[in-house]
Amino acid sequence: MAEIKVPELAESITEGTIAQWLKRPGDHVNKGEYIVELETDKVNIEIISDYEGVLKELRAKEGDTVKVGETIAVVDVNEKASHQVLQEPQQVNEQELAKKQPASSVKQIIQSTESNPSEPEMQEKKDRPIASPAARKFAREKGIDLSSVPTIDPLGRIRKHDVELFHSNEGISSVQQPQPQKSEQTVTHAESGKPAERIRMSRRRQTIANRLVEVQQTAAMLTTFNEVDMTAVINLRKRRKDKFFEEHEVRLGFMSFFTKAVVAALKKQPYLNAEIQGDEILLKKYYDIGIAVAAPEGLVVPVVRDADRKNFAEIESDIMELAEKARTNKLSLNDLQGGTFTITNGGVFGSLLSTPILNGPQVGILGMHKIQLRPVAIDEERIENRPMMYIALSYDHRIVDGKEAVTFLAKVKELIEDAESLLLEG
Repeated sequence: MAEIKVPELAESITEGTIAQWLKRPGDHVNKGEYIVELETDKVNIEIISDYEGVLKELRAKEGDTVKVGETIAVVDVNEKASHQVLQEPQQVNEQELAKKQPASSVKQIIQSTESNPSEPEMQEKKDRPIASPAARKFAREKGIDLSSVPTIDPLGRIRKHDVELFHSNEGISSVQQPQPQKSEQTVTHAESGKPAERIRMSRRRQTIANRLVEVQQTAAMLTTFNEVDMTAVINLRKRRKDKFFEEHEVRLGFMSFFTKAVVAALKKQPYLNAEIQGDEILLKKYYDIGIAVAAPEGLVVPVVRDADRKNFAEIESDIMELAEKARTNKLSLNDLQGGTFTITNGGVFGSLLSTPILNGPQVGILGMHKIQLRPVAIDEERIENRPMMYIALSYDHRIVDGKEAVTFLAKVKELIEDAESLLLEG
């Protein structure tokens, strides 16, 4: 017997939750084959088997919390799968048939056997379609049988968009399956007696909630605001966006401008690129900027590494790649670790103003908002409609004073409103 244990995940992750078993007791597993999907605080991870044999025992149920190094399954490396064991008796039966039946009859029986695989083998293939973690989770939540979902992938792998398309086009009435553990329950509200819905929080959502509360309780968080005239950046994008796309095959967005402006402002105010460790301040001399992304599982903050060393095209390319990985649940732990400062853009959802919460242990986060035409006084006599954006800086007042925070925000405003200076600073 061989034990399958939870492998080392990352320095900061010591446990996870069994999201879904991909194999069941009695199933044959190959070495390197995925057997279980594990949900951690940050990403979903598929654990492989280091052994070939028959899965004999599952020591954790779906929904259980397991720790690194804990045994979660047992594989019998000396036993073959049921359909493999049946191969030898099948040959004997063919020989016996040859003695008792004419050659033509034997041939018909053998052809029938070959064209109709054994029921356990068919059931094994049906029960284990190849699918991404995001696809399996969505199907599990909607009660969809993955074996009924068509895919255009040449390898037959089912993606989340395949399941979403199937769900929207076909509905789920004909493929609703009983679930071992229902995450959603229709209940009656105790106070009003009216119908309500109880939904179990995912591990990632619990982690997000706990960390946000922890930041609120441990950091002396304060937010300062300013507004930015986006005219210069918008005009620059209009002039250069087509040529930029032709040269770099990536679109020029607002986020690269703000990333460059933030890096330049952090160099002027280094305490916003730091963190508190006990009674010491760790000043970071590198600029790994986290970009908040709304993923299906909740807010995640993948990191653009060495943003100070990258040009606009490289930053835009990194952001596009990380956002796509977030949407398809393919972010790795390395994509999410080690950021020094965070930018979040609530404006894409229409937010006009907000106070972003720190992404601990960082001590600063910049919030971008919706661009809105507003009348602006140009001088004592002229008023013009300008595309304006409110920006907000939340910071940890334990090591960042108001002067530094306001100066930082004013620097970001100055660079955004003067695109040429931004290019020079970058």
